[in-house]
Amino acid sequence: MSAKLLIVDDDLETLRLVGLMLQRQGFQIVAANNGAQALTLAQKEQPDMILLDVMMPDMDGYEVTRRLRQNPATAGILILMFTAKSQVDDKVAGYDAGADDYLTKPIHPAELVARIKALLARGRSRVEPTPKTRGHTIGVLAPKGGMGVSTLVLNLAIVIHQKTKADILAAELRPGHGTWALELGFASPDGLNRLLTTKPQDINASMVQEELLRTTFGVRLLMASVRKKDVELTANIAQMEAILQTLPLLSPLVLLDIGDNLLHGFDRLINYCQEVLLVTEPNPGSLHHTKLLIEELNEKGFGKSKFLNLVVVNRVRADVTLSLTQIQEALGMSITQVIPPTPEMAFQAALRNVPLIYVQPEGLLAQQLNHLASSILERVQI
Repeated sequence: MSAKLLIVDDDLETLRLVGLMLQRQGFQIVAANNGAQALTLAQKEQPDMILLDVMMPDMDGYEVTRRLRQNPATAGILILMFTAKSQVDDKVAGYDAGADDYLTKPIHPAELVARIKALLARGRSRVEPTPKTRGHTIGVLAPKGGMGVSTLVLNLAIVIHQKTKADILAAELRPGHGTWALELGFASPDGLNRLLTTKPQDINASMVQEELLRTTFGVRLLMASVRKKDVELTANIAQMEAILQTLPLLSPLVLLDIGDNLLHGFDRLINYCQEVLLVTEPNPGSLHHTKLLIEELNEKGFGKSKFLNLVVVNRVRADVTLSLTQIQEALGMSITQVIPPTPEMAFQAALRNVPLIYVQPEGLLAQQLNHLASSILERVQI
């Protein structure tokens, strides 16, 4: 698949000439003639690289770069500044803003193409898979929807990255039911869709890697769409299995947002997990469903030859819920972690399009997630 380049320049003739030249070299080209348009297209098109002019009215290239780096949806895109500003201070300002490389006009077309290819290759090498080793896969699920599985997976992945600085992956597995894109302000979360509509034999590490979005939170995400019509893609079990086989080649730890055990092909897909985090709530109805799911997971080896850990997500006042002792007696297993209610934090996170953990980095939720992350890292070498 040819690389997609977004060219940004207020000079329309430069846009036309550079665009045509790069198209002839096999690149896919998207063009913008101002900074605001560049920000919109970068988020919508998710190019592999942005070729960015500095001197533009209203918003210069430095400001465009800063805003791209601040947005989780565009933070990982390669940026090559291509401008007539040739002073050392100009270049320093470009690198300080977040540019990956800096070229001054005029430049021979062959050199421009060479620098673009070199930067693309360098960018890919930073996250190139290591097929000799496979990462550890943890499936996170609940006996029914709406228990906070997606929120737990996202924030736990971030905390583990913060503790280890490792390249952690998190993946939503339910097309049509994605939540991360809406929560974080991403546009067109179609990475999972594209993979599920690819022939299973064609799915490989490079292809999966192209669909992972790098965020400023330090984790890479495979996100599901939010269009309900895409739910039918859950029937593509062979593609899903190919994805789950490939993800551990790209990271030492993969967290899967499975949702619940009603996921199409659950019996086959759960076999790709080395362990399971089971989410429940401290009320009798939820515990009854959780008990049934524990029995099903036990039959598949979880809680026996594979780890099964229980996480209680409490979203109401403690005085109207079952106690820790009552929960453990009802389920016949110990609780690994209790997550406290965070309605105010959830509201603030939604307003700011950030994960919960970023609202109060030193708060009780962060402490509990750090405990959970530490318990995982005691047995998972990263």
